[in-house]
Amino acid sequence: MPDLSFYFNQKYFIPSTRLKHWDYSSVGFYFVTICAYQKHCYFGEIVEGEMRLNHLGKIVYEEWLKTKEIRKNVDLDEFIIMPNHLHGIVIIKYKINVETHCNASLQKNVFNKFGPQKHNLASIIRGFKSKTTNRIHQLGFYDFHWQPRFYDHIIRNEKSLDEIRQYIKTNPLKWEDDEENPKNQKNNL
Repeated sequence: MPDLSFYFNQKYFIPSTRLKHWDYSSVGFYFVTICAYQKHCYFGEIVEGEMRLNHLGKIVYEEWLKTKEIRKNVDLDEFIIMPNHLHGIVIIKYKINVETHCNASLQKNVFNKFGPQKHNLASIIRGFKSKTTNRIHQLGFYDFHWQPRFYDHIIRNEKSLDEIRQYIKTNPLKWEDDEENPKNQKNNL
């Protein structure tokens, strides 16, 4: 029998980059990177090692801060908005269980063994992307989109947290050599 693990609804399924046996609604610190589609520089520019947000960058900034207002179980740590991406640390302070009827557990499937996609890291990022995209489109920037995925790293100790905070703080100083900088993309050669 052929391996059907890469198909979903008769379409090619891209395997998740998430840690397979980790519940992303668990209490913890998560380092995320969210990129603009094709790494287009929508959010401003780096001037003398400092990020200068334009109007779209300010929208991203406002919506990122609203994340912790909307989701009471979430806090935000260090973050930076770069010309074409955002680095941030999301803290899930406590787990929210939402099973309210007898069939709720039936929503678990082969792709999501932890049940409904609410109150987890993916839903936090999805909500943030949706709100920023809607606000930016309302301004007439209809070509704006986020990359479909995001990068995450589960922060497991204080040393790692300190290193990631330092990386975020100093990211604008390293923009000239950053792999996210369009000038450094291999397809631009």
